Amino acid sequence: MLLISSPRFEEHTPPPGHPERPERAEVFTRVATAWRDHFGGRIVEPRPATREELLRVHDAEYLDALDEVKGRAAMLDEDTFTSPESHEVALLAAGAAVQAAEHALATGETAFALVRPPGHHAERDRAMGFCLFNNVAVAAAAAIARGRSRVAVVDIDVHHGNGTQWMFYEDRRVLYVSTHQYPFYPGTGAASEAGTGKGLGFTFNVPLAAGATDADYAKAYERIAERLVEYAPELLLISAGYDAHLDDPLASMRVTTKGYAAIVQSLADTARRVGCPLALVTEGGYDLEALRDCLEATFDVLQPRGL
Repeated sequence: MLLISSPRFEEHTPPPGHPERPERAEVFTRVATAWRDHFGGRIVEPRPATREELLRVHDAEYLDALDEVKGRAAMLDEDTFTSPESHEVALLAAGAAVQAAEHALATGETAFALVRPPGHHAERDRAMGFCLFNNVAVAAAAAIARGRSRVAVVDIDVHHGNGTQWMFYEDRRVLYVSTHQYPFYPGTGAASEAGTGKGLGFTFNVPLAAGATDADYAKAYERIAERLVEYAPELLLISAGYDAHLDDPLASMRVTTKGYAAIVQSLADTARRVGCPLALVTEGGYDLEALRDCLEATFDVLQPRGL
């Protein structure tokens, strides 16, 4: 497994008290460094996404608007902010997601981009929900640009990835799958949202009620495994949000660290069954201890210690 990470992700600094805080990136760095030092893992630095890569999923006018806040603090919506370094850091987050997808496709080896700010709420024309660029969508679009015609994105964050869904809602080349607390922020993700036009049937939402447990998620991922096998993706991307954890302050789910490991195990097993490469990109996860534990559990699933 290859990790794509950097201390640069600590430089995006929302206002004090914001849950998407730099300490999250400190967790990424500590966990990645320990994995490298103790188990021989590999870490590479991210590179920024290009404008061409971003334009595949974002409008030019939106990119221009973000360019205008380079080097300064700004409020983009009621809970999405920039600091002077945020634009550059967000470019690195999107670029790291593309690197993860490219590495998985080129080598067949799993890659994991440990990035912030997260991305799955960012829509084609606006920032939203802590997100500037839609990292996983940029990665999926990059895979399509390289000739893939079946890319699956599975979103395990507690919040529905509205941005990712809408970007590919009419596109059968991307199967978007999400488990999430519902009803909940951002208000999307009903089971009836299934795509439109040529994309009808290629959005698969599995909304779950507040308080859902490991057992509830296990049942959901049995269904998801069936849908993925049917789709037979050429690349599986995971929007790896860990905020369904029972200790997370922003939601009301009851998933344990072992439960998250089981989710990742299910998806990794399905990828092996289908014969497709796997890449992951971090999304949410706001309790620092739970985030650390879930990342370590994910690493253990994807590359067991000693291998």
